[in-house]
Amino acid sequence: MKKISVLIPCYNEKENVGPISQAVTGILEKELPEYDYELVFIDNDSTDGTRDIIRELCRENPRIKAIFNARNFGQFNSPYYGMLQVTGDCVIEMVADFQDPVELIPKYVREWEKGYKIVIGIKTSSQENKIMYWLRSLYYRTIKKLSDVEQIEHFTGSGLYDREFIEVLRRLDDPTPFLRGIVAELGYKRKEIPYEQPKRRAGKTHNNFYKLYDAAMLSVTSYTKAGLRLATIFGSICALISMCVALVYLVMKLIWWDRFPAGMAPMLIGMLFLGSVQLFFIGFLGEYIMSINQRVMKRPLVIEEERINMDPKPTKEPGGKDAEKDGEQA
Repeated sequence: MKKISVLIPCYNEKENVGPISQAVTGILEKELPEYDYELVFIDNDSTDGTRDIIRELCRENPRIKAIFNARNFGQFNSPYYGMLQVTGDCVIEMVADFQDPVELIPKYVREWEKGYKIVIGIKTSSQENKIMYWLRSLYYRTIKKLSDVEQIEHFTGSGLYDREFIEVLRRLDDPTPFLRGIVAELGYKRKEIPYEQPKRRAGKTHNNFYKLYDAAMLSVTSYTKAGLRLATIFGSICALISMCVALVYLVMKLIWWDRFPAGMAPMLIGMLFLGSVQLFFIGFLGEYIMSINQRVMKRPLVIEEERINMDPKPTKEPGGKDAEKDGEQA
């Protein structure tokens, strides 16, 4: 009997972890009875009582398991790490707030049975704020055009991943993984399942401006050269224009020495404009440097604080780090 692992990352989702566990186990037992399964929550250091509810769920059902992180390791590292810890022949990742419909699970599995190593959900519409959906669409289109790898529009990471693909992720040795880009980059044959994204069932979203900006910068610095090349090209154009303007001013001053006052306004405008351009691109370059720095430090994806109902044997992280020992040290 093959085994399906369902991974649900969560952070402060006390109103949703109970209902999502019931919905997932119910649909697995009803529509996919020929498969064994495990439901794994990886909690990113919740502070609202989510962990107490997960512990109770684990006591009631040994197929429900949990990994508790020592602190909040971010929206990318935690689910990526969880995917490396599950034991199923495939893993299905979905969020705890029901914005990834549980009805997609049987659809994912049926396509997996046809031979697809990756089956992903693609948002065709959303019940979220229309302005936010439009901004996301603009972001996806921009990244798709700028990236060296053809990025997947309206892909949030939800989907089914075969064990073979998980082993590829294990060997990547990337301390700042961006799963959406990795799926697009590695070129596995995949199936895309369209769906409408519903509203959150309960609670408030934790995707504030800073986290959305962090996601955008991670994708830009990981999969595009356009920013640095734009800085070079734009800087060259500004330098050429500045030299031309300086030359014109010099000639005009030499011809009309007594009648042509250069004035301070053009100089101030030019200095302020060029200064703002320099600051913008220095900051942009800093984003690339921070991304390089995070990768060079080779820190572990996650430090565990506790496991429930899971195999306690040491699990090797990318880079050869022993996750179990790291968790004990924490």
